Amino acid sequence: MASTTAGRSDVSGWAVGFTTFAAVMLTMVGVFQFFEGLAAIIHSDYFVVGARYSYKIDTTAWGWIHLIWGIIVACAGFALFAAKTWARVVGITVLSLTAIAQFLYLPYYPLWAMLIIALSVICIWAIASVGRDDVAGY
Repeated sequence: MASTTAGRSDVSGWAVGFTTFAAVMLTMVGVFQFFEGLAAIIHSDYFVVGARYSYKIDTTAWGWIHLIWGIIVACAGFALFAAKTWARVVGITVLSLTAIAQFLYLPYYPLWAMLIIALSVICIWAIASVGRDDVAGY
C-alpha cells in the first residue's frame, strides 16, 4: 500500500486488476459449473466413479445442484463488476461453498474439481484483498 492522502490510501493497479480478475473468474467458474451440471444431467454415465470412495452421490442429483449453483455463481460475478459490497460478500461466500462442493465432486472428475477449487481460492483472495472504495471507478 502506498501513502494515505486525505484519509484514503492510494491503490495500486494490481489491486484493482485482481478484483477485475476475480469478477471474471467468478463468472467463468459459474459458467463452468453450469456446464458441468448440464453434462451430469444429460449423460450421467460420462462421469466415472472409482470403487473405493467413502461417499456416493447420485450423479444426476449432483448435476442439478451444480447447474443451479453455477447460475448463482455467475450472477455473483456479474454483480461484482458493479463494485457492490453485497456482491463481494456473496462472491466470497459462494466461492467458499463452491470449493467445498468441488471437494465432494473429486470422485467423479478429479482434475476438473481441483481446477475449480484452485480458481475459487484465487478469487477469494482477490475479492478480499481490496476494499469497496478502492475499486469504485474500475
